[in-house]
Amino acid sequence: NVGMGAYATHLQRYRLPTEVEWEYAARGKEGHAFPWETKEVKSDKGCFYANFKPDRGNYTKDGSLITSQCGIFSANSSGLFDMAGNVAEWTSSAFSNSANVSVHDMNPEFPYIARKDDPDVLKRKVIRGGSWKDVSYFLQCGVRTYEYQYESRSYIGFRCVRSYVGS
Repeated sequence: NVGMGAYATHLQRYRLPTEVEWEYAARGKEGHAFPWETKEVKSDKGCFYANFKPDRGNYTKDGSLITSQCGIFSANSSGLFDMAGNVAEWTSSAFSNSANVSVHDMNPEFPYIARKDDPDVLKRKVIRGGSWKDVSYFLQCGVRTYEYQYESRSYIGFRCVRSYVGS
């Protein structure tokens, strides 16, 4: 009989990705500006690569009024679906305008777990990927914005990741 302690060493907990992990995954194997190969948001045949607000606010032009079913659009080169559009995604990274100068290239994480009594400015988390209500600019892998960690929005979702456990 094996106790629960033996299993705990191999347990992989789910969590939100950091901002850097999210961007690496979104760019795919080739490191594209968008999760697809081109810098265009639709193919030569006029098919959109993601669910977003195309043109001047025609929400239905891409085939969906609000969110769409996951996996309708093609996966990126890493096999991940909906890395741009549909819903923007929470990351675990704290948002600060100065984060790019205050983190190091070798460890580009900017963590902060806000306490209940902290000011609102410390309760901002990075949002990535753009959503059904965003223009194409926000679909770029390198574009970041934020939301307050205590807010919920119809256009923000999340993607779970697990840290690699092994040798």
